[in-house]
Amino acid sequence: MNTTDILKSFKPQSELNPKIWYLPNEKRMGDPEGQKYKMRPEVRERLLEIAYQFLDYLKVDLIVTDIVLTGSLANYSWSKYSDFDIHIIANYNQFPQEQLELYKELFMLKKALFNKNHDIKIFGYETELYVEGEEDAHFSSGVYSLLYDEWQHKPEKEDVKIDKETVKRKAQQWMDIIDGVLENIEDEDIDDAKELIEKYKEKLRKFRTCGLQKDGEYSSENLVFKILRRNGYLEKLRGASHKILEKGLSMAQ
Repeated sequence: MNTTDILKSFKPQSELNPKIWYLPNEKRMGDPEGQKYKMRPEVRERLLEIAYQFLDYLKVDLIVTDIVLTGSLANYSWSKYSDFDIHIIANYNQFPQEQLELYKELFMLKKALFNKNHDIKIFGYETELYVEGEEDAHFSSGVYSLLYDEWQHKPEKEDVKIDKETVKRKAQQWMDIIDGVLENIEDEDIDDAKELIEKYKEKLRKFRTCGLQKDGEYSSENLVFKILRRNGYLEKLRGASHKILEKGLSMAQ
């Protein structure tokens, strides 16, 4: 997928996606609640239904404290590349500390399998589901609670200038790194390969988080992350991690 084409999609829209959001009392001027976007009830109902199906698929008695929509479809940055980022917010204190990382790996593997086996689209947008701990901070400027039908973080229109050359250069650097990691793990044993992938997944997560904290949704770091997601590089990294996990659980005849 062409990086230049993806960069063009980052231009902010003048409104939230009208298929998903509406102003409940927009004709009643002076009504502050009426001027706040709400999610269309039929969309919210369908997203919750998908989330509940995913929870059943997990086969884990999970303590859920919220279910939220975040990402570009909860913001003015939506485009043809967007998807529905549905996050299941869970209380990880229910798990023994020594087992928490195993549960996180299970949730990521289940997420990949669920998305592979369920091609669910709404208005042509794919759905992506995640399990996330309460302690994991949100830096997105648009976070909408599907459970409580209200904004946790209301998005604001931004007048942004994107340094396209810097974003393209950093994106290419990360693509080269990921290609190198995937090439090197072929010669590593399972534990070393798993450690190498997790190391760079964490580096990428911190890279994006620092950008979000410093400059928000339109930081070069976050835009690089979106390029990697939209051109398939994040999936390549996750896919390698899942293959290693499956290989480690397998037994030779």
